[in-house]
Amino acid sequence: MTKKILYPPQEVNSLIAQHAVLLIDIRDNESYAEAHIPGAVNVPEVFTFLSTSSPAGLAELQATFSHSFARAGVTSDRRVIFYEDSLDSRYGASCRGYWLAGYLGHRDCGILDGGFFAWQNLGLREETTPATPAPSNFSAQPDAQLMATRDDVLAAIGDPSVILLDNRDAAEWLGKSSSPYGVDFAPRRGRIPGARWIEWYSFMDRKPIPAFRPVEEIRALCATHHIYPESDIIIYCFKGSRAAHTYVALKLAGFKKLRVYFASWNEWARDPRLPVECGEAQNPVPCDNGD
Repeated sequence: MTKKILYPPQEVNSLIAQHAVLLIDIRDNESYAEAHIPGAVNVPEVFTFLSTSSPAGLAELQATFSHSFARAGVTSDRRVIFYEDSLDSRYGASCRGYWLAGYLGHRDCGILDGGFFAWQNLGLREETTPATPAPSNFSAQPDAQLMATRDDVLAAIGDPSVILLDNRDAAEWLGKSSSPYGVDFAPRRGRIPGARWIEWYSFMDRKPIPAFRPVEEIRALCATHHIYPESDIIIYCFKGSRAAHTYVALKLAGFKKLRVYFASWNEWARDPRLPVECGEAQNPVPCDNGD
């Protein structure tokens, strides 16, 4: 993927005027219909899709978004920029879109910095008419270096050369809730044994419009957890949105060896053979999930 990731609203507005960008709005259909950036295509499944990391699950992921991106008119020679309400409003789903596009082989993609809120804050033009793009022949060319599977994560447990980074909310990390969608949305609570924890929004300055913190602050935060730019890191959350958000934060800060366990806790929690732990990191305990 290109080095440039974040695009401020004024630059995106100029790219629209030059017909040099395709905007993908990952919000729900209702929000999109109420108002969106002119020409933006609505692809809400970027936020909602739940995946698994088995060979069949990866094939389904690739087929689903090959179809979605083809329907949206994504082509290899045109820049694609994803946006949501703001960078923390839908668990970083615009980052999920950016990561997905990169994983599927698109090399020129980015994220609207500040999201639609930043766009509206500048009084830039909006519209309500849905875009009707010409479909493309987009075909996935997966970059396996960006993806971690369940087997990769299982192999990383106890391997000091790989860092498992959990960036879910505190209740999920401690095993008090299975997901951000409900305490018992998934069948088990807890975390992957040996994972380190940094809540996803710790990488952001949330006032007045949420934005990623400066590079130096992101590196300093990670260093307190003994995580460094040269570390080999697998990031997970519940379904890959917050993990992709942290992926972007770390990529902006110069971290190189980053993978996202895209299926994340939604997959891990559904296999009772996989280990989980709960409690404080200093004194972890096996989780009692009623097994």
